Amino acid sequence: MSEKKELLTTNRKALTINLDGTRYGTIAEIGAGQEVSRIFFQVGGASGAIAKTMSAYDMTFSDAIYGKAPRYVSRERLLTMLDHEYRLLIERLAEKRADRTKFFVFADTVVAKSFKGPNDGHGWLGVRFQHEVGAEPSDIIIHVRMWDKENVLQQQTLGIVGTNLIYGAFNYAHDPSQLIQSLADNIGTDRVEIDMLRVSGPAFGAVDNRLLSLRLVQYGLTNAVMFAPDGEVLQPSEALHHQAVLVERGSFRPVTHVNVDMLTCATAQFMQEPMVKGKDMIVLMEITMNNLLSEGDLDAADFLARVDMLGHIGFTTLISNYSEFYRLVSYFRRYTKEMIGVAMGINNLLEIFNEKYYENLEGGILESMGRMFRHAVKLYVYPMRQAAYDSYLASGNPASAASHGGTSHAFSSGVMITARNLQVNDRLRNLYAHLLENHNLDCIVGYNPDHLSIFSRDVLQRIKAGDDSWEKMVPAKVAEFIKERKLLGYGVKARAAS
Repeated sequence: MSEKKELLTTNRKALTINLDGTRYGTIAEIGAGQEVSRIFFQVGGASGAIAKTMSAYDMTFSDAIYGKAPRYVSRERLLTMLDHEYRLLIERLAEKRADRTKFFVFADTVVAKSFKGPNDGHGWLGVRFQHEVGAEPSDIIIHVRMWDKENVLQQQTLGIVGTNLIYGAFNYAHDPSQLIQSLADNIGTDRVEIDMLRVSGPAFGAVDNRLLSLRLVQYGLTNAVMFAPDGEVLQPSEALHHQAVLVERGSFRPVTHVNVDMLTCATAQFMQEPMVKGKDMIVLMEITMNNLLSEGDLDAADFLARVDMLGHIGFTTLISNYSEFYRLVSYFRRYTKEMIGVAMGINNLLEIFNEKYYENLEGGILESMGRMFRHAVKLYVYPMRQAAYDSYLASGNPASAASHGGTSHAFSSGVMITARNLQVNDRLRNLYAHLLENHNLDCIVGYNPDHLSIFSRDVLQRIKAGDDSWEKMVPAKVAEFIKERKLLGYGVKARAAS
Protein backbone atom coordinates (compact mmCIF):
# COMPACT_ATOMS: atom_id res chain seq x y z
CA MET A 1 0.00 0.00 0.00
CA SER A 2 1.32 3.45 -0.91
CA GLU A 3 2.07 6.12 1.66
CA LYS A 4 -0.72 8.25 0.23
CA LYS A 5 -3.29 5.51 0.83
CA GLU A 6 -1.96 4.99 4.35
CA LEU A 7 -2.51 8.72 4.98
CA LEU A 8 0.44 9.51 7.20
CA THR A 9 -0.35 11.78 10.10
CA THR A 10 1.13 15.26 10.12
CA ASN A 11 3.49 14.32 12.97
CA ARG A 12 4.63 11.21 11.13
CA LYS A 13 5.47 13.25 8.05
CA ALA A 14 7.52 15.74 10.07
CA LEU A 15 9.31 12.98 12.00
CA THR A 16 10.13 11.12 8.79
CA ILE A 17 11.93 14.21 7.46
CA ASN A 18 13.66 14.86 10.80
CA LEU A 19 15.06 11.33 10.94
CA ASP A 20 15.95 10.99 7.26
CA GLY A 21 19.42 12.46 7.74
CA THR A 22 19.81 13.79 4.19
CA ARG A 23 17.39 16.75 4.28
CA TYR A 24 18.46 19.92 5.99
CA GLY A 25 17.18 23.45 5.83
CA THR A 26 15.43 26.56 7.09
CA ILE A 27 11.84 27.34 8.04
CA ALA A 28 10.94 31.04 7.88
CA GLU A 29 7.43 32.25 8.71
CA ILE A 30 5.82 35.68 8.70
CA GLY A 31 2.47 36.73 10.05
CA ALA A 32 0.61 33.81 11.64
CA GLY A 33 3.04 32.23 14.08
CA GLN A 34 5.70 29.58 13.71
CA GLU A 35 3.20 26.84 13.09
CA VAL A 36 5.21 24.69 10.68
CA SER A 37 8.43 24.82 12.68
CA ARG A 38 6.44 24.02 15.84
CA ILE A 39 5.32 20.72 14.35
CA PHE A 40 8.87 19.76 13.37
CA PHE A 41 10.19 20.57 16.84
CA GLN A 42 7.42 18.92 18.84
CA VAL A 43 7.76 15.53 17.11
CA GLY A 44 11.45 15.28 18.09
CA GLY A 45 14.66 14.85 16.15
CA ALA A 46 14.45 18.33 14.61
CA SER A 47 18.19 18.85 14.86
CA GLY A 48 18.55 16.29 12.09
CA ALA A 49 16.64 18.43 9.59
CA ILE A 50 16.35 22.03 10.80
CA ALA A 51 19.30 24.40 10.51
CA LYS A 52 17.34 27.51 11.43
CA THR A 53 13.83 28.79 12.09
CA MET A 54 12.76 32.39 12.22
CA SER A 55 9.73 34.63 12.31
CA ALA A 56 9.54 38.39 11.76
CA TYR A 57 6.25 39.93 12.90
CA ASP A 58 7.29 43.56 12.94
CA MET A 59 7.43 45.18 9.50
CA THR A 60 10.61 47.07 10.32
CA PHE A 61 12.40 43.85 11.20
CA SER A 62 10.96 42.13 8.15
CA ASP A 63 12.12 44.97 5.90
CA ALA A 64 15.57 44.89 7.44
CA ILE A 65 15.89 41.19 6.60
CA TYR A 66 14.13 40.92 3.26
CA GLY A 67 13.87 44.50 2.00
CA LYS A 68 10.82 46.73 1.73
CA ALA A 69 7.69 45.32 0.14
CA PRO A 70 4.50 47.01 -1.14
CA ARG A 71 2.53 44.05 0.24
CA TYR A 72 3.72 41.66 2.93
CA VAL A 73 1.31 38.84 2.11
CA SER A 74 2.19 38.39 -1.55
CA ARG A 75 3.93 36.10 -3.98
CA GLU A 76 6.71 38.68 -4.37
CA ARG A 77 7.40 38.65 -0.63
CA LEU A 78 7.45 34.86 -0.55
CA LEU A 79 9.96 34.67 -3.41
CA THR A 80 12.16 37.23 -1.68
CA MET A 81 12.13 35.09 1.47
CA LEU A 82 13.02 31.93 -0.45
CA ASP A 83 15.83 33.70 -2.32
CA HIS A 84 17.32 35.22 0.84
CA GLU A 85 17.13 32.13 3.02
CA TYR A 86 18.34 29.67 0.38
CA ARG A 87 21.33 31.88 -0.43
CA LEU A 88 22.28 32.01 3.25
CA LEU A 89 21.86 28.27 3.60
CA ILE A 90 24.23 27.54 0.72
CA GLU A 91 26.74 30.21 1.78
CA ARG A 92 27.00 28.88 5.32
CA LEU A 93 26.59 25.13 4.92
CA ALA A 94 27.51 24.05 1.38
CA GLU A 95 31.20 23.61 2.13
CA LYS A 96 30.43 21.58 5.23
CA ARG A 97 27.72 19.18 4.00
CA ALA A 98 26.73 19.77 0.34
CA ASP A 99 28.10 16.34 -0.65
CA ARG A 100 25.55 14.48 1.49
CA THR A 101 22.64 16.89 1.94
CA LYS A 102 19.50 17.84 0.05
CA PHE A 103 19.01 21.43 1.17
CA PHE A 104 15.59 23.05 1.50
CA VAL A 105 13.93 26.27 2.60
CA PHE A 106 10.28 26.50 3.56
CA ALA A 107 8.75 29.96 3.82
CA ASP A 108 5.30 31.41 4.32
CA THR A 109 3.79 34.86 4.61
CA VAL A 110 0.26 34.66 5.98
CA VAL A 111 -2.49 36.72 7.52
CA ALA A 112 -4.74 34.74 9.82
CA LYS A 113 -8.11 35.85 11.17
CA SER A 114 -7.60 39.03 13.15
CA PHE A 115 -8.97 39.91 16.55
CA LYS A 116 -9.50 43.43 15.19
CA GLY A 117 -11.60 42.67 12.13
CA PRO A 118 -13.43 40.15 9.89
CA ASN A 119 -10.53 39.62 7.47
CA ASP A 120 -10.16 36.34 5.61
CA GLY A 121 -7.20 34.14 6.47
CA HIS A 122 -4.96 33.58 3.48
CA GLY A 123 -1.32 33.40 2.54
CA TRP A 124 1.52 32.26 0.33
CA LEU A 125 3.56 29.14 1.11
CA GLY A 126 6.60 27.85 -0.75
CA VAL A 127 9.42 25.37 -0.56
CA ARG A 128 12.72 25.52 -2.44
CA PHE A 129 14.50 22.17 -2.37
CA GLN A 130 17.09 19.91 -3.95
CA HIS A 131 15.49 16.71 -5.18
CA GLU A 132 18.97 15.14 -5.37
CA VAL A 133 22.22 15.89 -3.61
CA GLY A 134 24.01 18.64 -5.51
CA ALA A 135 21.07 19.40 -7.80
CA GLU A 136 19.89 22.87 -8.73
CA PRO A 137 16.92 23.79 -6.54
CA SER A 138 13.27 23.41 -7.50
CA ASP A 139 10.29 25.42 -6.22
CA ILE A 140 6.70 24.69 -5.24
CA ILE A 141 4.57 27.76 -4.52
CA ILE A 142 0.94 27.71 -3.38
CA HIS A 143 -1.67 30.21 -2.26
CA VAL A 144 -4.09 29.12 0.47
CA ARG A 145 -7.32 30.44 1.92
CA MET A 146 -8.25 29.27 5.43
CA TRP A 147 -11.94 28.93 6.24
CA ASP A 148 -11.87 28.30 10.01
CA LYS A 149 -13.57 31.05 12.00
CA GLU A 150 -11.09 30.98 14.89
CA ASN A 151 -7.53 32.24 14.74
CA VAL A 152 -6.08 29.22 16.54
CA LEU A 153 -7.71 26.82 14.06
CA GLN A 154 -6.34 28.77 11.11
CA GLN A 155 -2.87 28.53 12.65
CA GLN A 156 -3.35 24.79 13.01
CA THR A 157 -4.39 24.56 9.36
CA LEU A 158 -1.30 26.49 8.30
CA GLY A 159 1.00 24.13 10.21
CA ILE A 160 -0.57 21.04 8.65
CA VAL A 161 -0.55 22.36 5.07
CA GLY A 162 3.05 23.58 5.42
CA THR A 163 4.18 20.18 6.69
CA ASN A 164 2.30 18.49 3.84
CA LEU A 165 4.07 20.79 1.37
CA ILE A 166 7.56 20.01 2.68
CA TYR A 167 6.88 16.27 2.80
CA GLY A 168 5.30 16.31 -0.64
CA ALA A 169 8.28 18.12 -2.15
CA PHE A 170 10.65 15.37 -1.10
CA ASN A 171 8.37 12.38 -1.66
CA TYR A 172 5.88 13.19 -4.42
CA ALA A 173 7.74 15.49 -6.83
CA HIS A 174 7.87 12.58 -9.29
CA ASP A 175 4.05 12.31 -9.14
CA PRO A 176 2.51 15.82 -9.18
CA SER A 177 -1.05 14.47 -8.98
CA GLN A 178 -0.24 12.74 -5.70
CA LEU A 179 1.59 15.84 -4.51
CA ILE A 180 -1.53 17.95 -5.08
CA GLN A 181 -3.88 15.54 -3.34
CA SER A 182 -1.54 15.22 -0.36
CA LEU A 183 -1.67 18.96 0.37
CA ALA A 184 -5.04 18.54 2.11
CA ASP A 185 -4.04 15.43 4.10
CA ASN A 186 -5.30 15.52 7.70
CA ILE A 187 -7.11 18.80 7.15
CA GLY A 188 -9.72 18.48 4.37
CA THR A 189 -11.01 20.94 1.79
CA ASP A 190 -13.72 22.27 4.12
CA ARG A 191 -11.00 24.04 6.14
CA VAL A 192 -8.53 25.09 3.45
CA GLU A 193 -8.63 26.06 -0.20
CA ILE A 194 -5.55 25.97 -2.44
CA ASP A 195 -6.38 28.20 -5.37
CA MET A 196 -2.96 28.52 -6.96
CA LEU A 197 -0.01 26.17 -7.40
CA ARG A 198 3.15 26.57 -9.43
CA VAL A 199 6.19 24.31 -9.70
CA SER A 200 9.54 24.93 -11.37
CA GLY A 201 13.01 23.44 -11.53
CA PRO A 202 14.69 20.15 -12.43
CA ALA A 203 12.57 18.05 -10.06
CA PHE A 204 9.56 18.63 -12.30
CA GLY A 205 11.01 18.30 -15.80
CA ALA A 206 8.40 19.20 -18.41
CA VAL A 207 5.44 19.41 -16.01
CA ASP A 208 2.82 21.89 -17.29
CA ASN A 209 1.61 24.17 -14.48
CA ARG A 210 -1.73 24.68 -16.21
CA LEU A 211 -2.45 20.99 -15.92
CA LEU A 212 -1.51 21.03 -12.23
CA SER A 213 -3.88 23.94 -11.68
CA LEU A 214 -6.64 21.99 -13.39
CA ARG A 215 -6.00 19.14 -10.96
CA LEU A 216 -6.64 21.55 -8.07
CA VAL A 217 -10.19 21.93 -9.39
CA GLN A 218 -10.58 18.27 -10.28
CA TYR A 219 -9.55 17.13 -6.79
CA GLY A 220 -11.72 19.70 -5.04
CA LEU A 221 -8.95 21.84 -3.54
CA THR A 222 -10.42 24.90 -5.23
CA ASN A 223 -13.36 25.76 -7.46
CA ALA A 224 -11.65 27.86 -10.10
CA VAL A 225 -8.24 28.58 -11.63
CA MET A 226 -7.09 31.18 -14.13
CA PHE A 227 -4.57 31.39 -16.96
CA ALA A 228 -3.18 34.45 -18.73
CA PRO A 229 -3.02 34.47 -22.55
CA ASP A 230 0.66 33.49 -22.35
CA GLY A 231 -0.25 30.43 -20.25
CA GLU A 232 0.95 31.88 -16.94
CA VAL A 233 -1.02 30.61 -13.94
CA LEU A 234 -2.81 33.55 -12.30
CA GLN A 235 -3.82 33.92 -8.66
CA PRO A 236 -7.53 34.91 -8.66
CA SER A 237 -7.37 37.34 -5.74
CA GLU A 238 -4.65 39.27 -7.60
CA ALA A 239 -6.20 39.10 -11.09
CA LEU A 240 -9.77 39.92 -10.01
CA HIS A 241 -9.09 42.38 -7.19
CA HIS A 242 -11.32 45.47 -7.64
CA GLN A 243 -11.91 44.62 -11.32
CA ALA A 244 -15.15 44.85 -13.24
CA VAL A 245 -15.60 41.34 -14.69
CA LEU A 246 -17.09 40.19 -18.00
CA VAL A 247 -17.21 36.45 -18.66
CA GLU A 248 -18.42 34.15 -21.42
CA ARG A 249 -18.98 30.44 -20.79
CA GLY A 250 -18.47 27.91 -23.56
CA SER A 251 -16.86 24.66 -24.67
CA PHE A 252 -14.57 26.45 -27.15
CA ARG A 253 -14.01 23.20 -28.99
CA PRO A 254 -13.07 25.00 -31.12
CA VAL A 255 -13.31 28.78 -30.64
CA THR A 256 -15.65 30.04 -33.37
CA HIS A 257 -16.62 33.40 -34.85
CA VAL A 258 -19.74 33.26 -32.65
CA ASN A 259 -17.68 33.01 -29.44
CA VAL A 260 -15.55 35.99 -30.39
CA ASP A 261 -18.43 38.06 -31.78
CA MET A 262 -20.50 37.47 -28.64
CA LEU A 263 -17.75 38.62 -26.32
CA THR A 264 -16.66 41.52 -28.53
CA CYS A 265 -20.19 42.93 -28.68
CA ALA A 266 -20.83 42.30 -24.97
CA THR A 267 -17.54 44.03 -24.10
CA ALA A 268 -18.52 47.13 -26.07
CA GLN A 269 -21.83 47.33 -24.19
CA PHE A 270 -20.27 46.49 -20.82
CA MET A 271 -17.71 49.28 -21.16
CA GLN A 272 -20.52 51.81 -21.64
CA GLU A 273 -22.24 50.88 -18.39
CA PRO A 274 -22.13 53.82 -15.95
CA MET A 275 -20.68 51.56 -13.24
CA VAL A 276 -17.88 50.38 -15.55
CA LYS A 277 -16.79 53.53 -17.38
CA GLY A 278 -13.28 54.48 -16.33
CA LYS A 279 -12.85 51.36 -14.18
CA ASP A 280 -10.32 48.57 -14.53
CA MET A 281 -11.90 45.47 -16.06
CA ILE A 282 -11.01 41.91 -16.96
CA VAL A 283 -12.57 39.82 -19.74
CA LEU A 284 -12.65 36.04 -19.31
CA MET A 285 -13.52 32.96 -21.31
CA GLU A 286 -14.76 30.26 -18.93
CA ILE A 287 -14.84 26.47 -19.29
CA THR A 288 -16.53 24.36 -16.61
CA MET A 289 -15.11 21.09 -15.31
CA ASN A 290 -18.40 19.45 -16.27
CA ASN A 291 -17.64 20.45 -19.84
CA LEU A 292 -14.11 19.06 -19.66
CA LEU A 293 -15.33 15.80 -18.12
CA SER A 294 -18.40 15.43 -20.32
CA GLU A 295 -16.94 12.48 -22.18
CA GLY A 296 -15.62 10.63 -19.13
CA ASP A 297 -12.12 11.04 -17.78
CA LEU A 298 -10.24 14.28 -18.14
CA ASP A 299 -8.38 14.55 -21.44
CA ALA A 300 -5.31 16.62 -20.54
CA ALA A 301 -4.30 17.22 -24.16
CA ASP A 302 -7.80 18.44 -25.05
CA PHE A 303 -7.83 20.80 -22.06
CA LEU A 304 -4.43 22.28 -22.88
CA ALA A 305 -5.42 22.67 -26.54
CA ARG A 306 -8.46 24.74 -25.60
CA VAL A 307 -6.52 26.97 -23.21
CA ASP A 308 -3.73 27.40 -25.78
CA MET A 309 -6.28 28.23 -28.46
CA LEU A 310 -7.94 30.91 -26.33
CA GLY A 311 -4.58 32.31 -25.27
CA HIS A 312 -3.40 32.40 -28.88
CA ILE A 313 -6.10 34.95 -29.70
CA GLY A 314 -5.49 36.94 -26.54
CA PHE A 315 -8.05 35.69 -24.02
CA THR A 316 -7.63 35.00 -20.31
CA THR A 317 -9.16 31.63 -19.40
CA LEU A 318 -11.05 30.61 -16.27
CA ILE A 319 -11.63 26.92 -15.45
CA SER A 320 -14.36 26.52 -12.84
CA ASN A 321 -16.36 23.89 -11.02
CA TYR A 322 -19.47 26.08 -10.99
CA SER A 323 -22.28 24.54 -13.02
CA GLU A 324 -24.75 27.21 -11.90
CA PHE A 325 -24.19 30.81 -12.94
CA TYR A 326 -25.22 32.19 -9.53
CA ARG A 327 -22.32 30.32 -7.94
CA LEU A 328 -19.92 31.73 -10.53
CA VAL A 329 -21.13 35.26 -9.74
CA SER A 330 -20.72 34.59 -5.99
CA TYR A 331 -17.14 33.49 -6.67
CA PHE A 332 -16.33 36.79 -8.39
CA ARG A 333 -17.91 38.64 -5.46
CA ARG A 334 -15.17 37.29 -3.20
CA TYR A 335 -12.69 39.55 -4.95
CA THR A 336 -14.55 42.52 -6.36
CA LYS A 337 -17.50 44.81 -5.66
CA GLU A 338 -17.48 46.15 -9.21
CA MET A 339 -20.03 45.28 -11.89
CA ILE A 340 -20.17 41.74 -13.27
CA GLY A 341 -21.36 40.93 -16.78
CA VAL A 342 -22.07 37.50 -18.26
CA ALA A 343 -22.27 37.02 -22.04
CA MET A 344 -24.34 34.03 -23.14
CA GLY A 345 -26.50 32.54 -25.83
CA ILE A 346 -30.21 31.76 -25.70
CA ASN A 347 -29.47 28.15 -24.75
CA ASN A 348 -27.57 29.18 -21.61
CA LEU A 349 -30.30 31.67 -20.71
CA LEU A 350 -32.83 28.83 -20.85
CA GLU A 351 -30.63 26.78 -18.53
CA ILE A 352 -30.66 29.59 -15.98
CA PHE A 353 -34.46 29.33 -15.92
CA ASN A 354 -34.43 25.55 -15.53
CA GLU A 355 -35.75 24.96 -12.01
CA LYS A 356 -34.19 21.52 -11.65
CA TYR A 357 -30.79 23.10 -11.06
CA TYR A 358 -32.00 24.76 -7.87
CA GLU A 359 -33.67 21.85 -6.09
CA ASN A 360 -30.85 21.92 -3.52
CA LEU A 361 -31.70 25.51 -2.56
CA GLU A 362 -34.37 26.05 0.07
CA GLY A 363 -35.69 29.04 -1.86
CA GLY A 364 -35.39 27.33 -5.25
CA ILE A 365 -35.03 29.46 -8.36
CA LEU A 366 -36.01 32.65 -6.48
CA GLU A 367 -33.08 32.19 -4.11
CA SER A 368 -30.69 31.59 -7.02
CA MET A 369 -31.88 34.76 -8.76
CA GLY A 370 -31.51 36.73 -5.55
CA ARG A 371 -27.94 35.53 -5.15
CA MET A 372 -27.02 36.20 -8.76
CA PHE A 373 -28.55 39.64 -9.27
CA ARG A 374 -28.28 41.16 -5.81
CA HIS A 375 -25.61 43.68 -6.80
CA ALA A 376 -24.66 45.09 -10.20
CA VAL A 377 -24.92 41.95 -12.37
CA LYS A 378 -26.16 41.91 -15.95
CA LEU A 379 -26.58 39.14 -18.53
CA TYR A 380 -25.81 40.05 -22.15
CA VAL A 381 -27.75 37.68 -24.38
CA TYR A 382 -26.71 36.76 -27.94
CA PRO A 383 -29.65 36.04 -30.30
CA MET A 384 -30.53 32.79 -32.04
CA ARG A 385 -32.35 32.25 -35.32
CA GLN A 386 -35.83 30.73 -35.04
CA ALA A 387 -34.83 27.66 -37.06
CA ALA A 388 -31.83 27.00 -34.83
CA TYR A 389 -33.99 27.52 -31.76
CA ASP A 390 -36.58 25.03 -32.99
CA SER A 391 -33.80 22.53 -33.65
CA TYR A 392 -32.48 23.13 -30.15
CA LEU A 393 -35.90 22.36 -28.64
CA ALA A 394 -36.36 19.31 -30.87
CA SER A 395 -33.03 17.90 -29.68
CA GLY A 396 -34.68 17.05 -26.39
CA ASN A 397 -32.36 19.29 -24.40
CA PRO A 398 -33.60 19.03 -20.81
CA ALA A 399 -33.01 22.70 -20.11
CA SER A 400 -35.10 23.85 -23.05
CA ALA A 401 -37.88 21.39 -22.34
CA ALA A 402 -38.11 22.35 -18.69
CA SER A 403 -37.91 26.07 -19.26
CA HIS A 404 -40.07 26.43 -22.30
CA GLY A 405 -42.42 23.51 -21.98
CA GLY A 406 -41.03 21.97 -25.16
CA THR A 407 -43.06 24.17 -27.50
CA SER A 408 -41.82 26.48 -30.22
CA HIS A 409 -42.37 30.20 -30.63
CA ALA A 410 -45.14 30.99 -33.09
CA PHE A 411 -42.77 33.01 -35.25
CA SER A 412 -41.63 32.66 -38.83
CA SER A 413 -38.29 31.00 -39.44
CA GLY A 414 -36.65 34.36 -40.16
CA VAL A 415 -37.35 35.82 -36.71
CA MET A 416 -34.54 36.22 -34.21
CA ILE A 417 -35.10 34.82 -30.73
CA THR A 418 -33.72 37.37 -28.28
CA ALA A 419 -33.86 38.09 -24.57
CA ARG A 420 -36.83 40.36 -25.32
CA ASN A 421 -39.12 37.84 -27.04
CA LEU A 422 -37.98 34.58 -25.42
CA GLN A 423 -40.88 32.71 -23.84
CA VAL A 424 -40.28 30.90 -20.57
CA ASN A 425 -42.49 28.67 -18.44
CA ASP A 426 -45.75 30.40 -17.50
CA ARG A 427 -45.03 30.47 -13.77
CA LEU A 428 -41.67 32.15 -14.39
CA ARG A 429 -42.84 34.82 -16.81
CA ASN A 430 -43.34 37.49 -14.15
CA LEU A 431 -39.89 36.81 -12.73
CA TYR A 432 -38.40 37.01 -16.23
CA ALA A 433 -40.26 40.26 -16.94
CA HIS A 434 -38.98 41.70 -13.65
CA LEU A 435 -35.38 41.01 -14.65
CA LEU A 436 -35.92 42.59 -18.08
CA GLU A 437 -37.56 45.70 -16.63
CA ASN A 438 -34.72 46.14 -14.14
CA HIS A 439 -32.08 45.78 -16.87
CA ASN A 440 -30.59 42.61 -15.41
CA LEU A 441 -30.96 41.15 -18.90
CA ASP A 442 -29.90 42.94 -22.05
CA CYS A 443 -29.90 41.99 -25.72
CA ILE A 444 -26.51 41.98 -27.42
CA VAL A 445 -26.53 44.42 -30.32
CA GLY A 446 -24.17 45.04 -33.21
CA TYR A 447 -23.64 41.31 -33.79
CA ASN A 448 -22.73 39.85 -37.16
CA PRO A 449 -25.82 37.98 -38.46
CA ASP A 450 -23.62 35.90 -40.76
CA HIS A 451 -22.20 34.15 -37.68
CA LEU A 452 -25.54 32.99 -36.25
CA SER A 453 -25.52 29.74 -38.22
CA ILE A 454 -22.15 28.66 -36.76
CA PHE A 455 -22.15 26.00 -34.03
CA SER A 456 -19.05 24.49 -32.40
CA ARG A 457 -20.30 20.92 -32.74
CA ASP A 458 -20.78 21.41 -36.50
CA VAL A 459 -17.31 22.93 -36.86
CA LEU A 460 -15.80 20.02 -34.94
CA GLN A 461 -17.53 17.47 -37.17
CA ARG A 462 -16.22 19.19 -40.30
CA ILE A 463 -12.67 19.26 -38.93
CA LYS A 464 -12.79 15.53 -38.24
CA ALA A 465 -14.37 14.82 -41.64
CA GLY A 466 -11.67 16.74 -43.49
CA ASP A 467 -14.21 19.29 -44.78
CA ASP A 468 -12.19 22.49 -45.32
CA SER A 469 -15.28 24.69 -44.98
CA TRP A 470 -14.69 24.76 -41.21
CA GLU A 471 -11.86 27.26 -41.69
CA LYS A 472 -14.33 30.01 -42.57
CA MET A 473 -16.26 29.39 -39.34
CA VAL A 474 -13.40 30.25 -36.97
CA PRO A 475 -11.00 33.19 -36.64
CA ALA A 476 -8.02 32.93 -39.01
CA LYS A 477 -5.56 32.63 -36.11
CA VAL A 478 -7.58 29.74 -34.67
CA ALA A 479 -7.62 27.93 -38.02
CA GLU A 480 -3.85 28.32 -38.35
CA PHE A 481 -3.36 27.11 -34.77
CA ILE A 482 -5.53 24.02 -35.26
CA LYS A 483 -3.74 23.06 -38.48
CA GLU A 484 -0.28 23.72 -37.09
CA ARG A 485 -0.91 21.67 -33.93
CA LYS A 486 -3.17 19.13 -35.66
CA LEU A 487 -5.83 19.59 -32.99
CA LEU A 488 -9.39 18.27 -32.68
CA GLY A 489 -8.84 15.49 -35.21
CA TYR A 490 -7.52 17.74 -37.97
CA GLY A 491 -5.79 15.72 -40.68
CA VAL A 492 -6.72 12.35 -39.14
CA LYS A 493 -8.93 11.33 -42.08
CA ALA A 494 -6.29 12.37 -44.62
CA ARG A 495 -3.59 10.45 -42.76
CA ALA A 496 -5.82 7.38 -42.53
CA ALA A 497 -6.51 7.50 -46.25
CA SER A 498 -2.82 7.62 -47.06
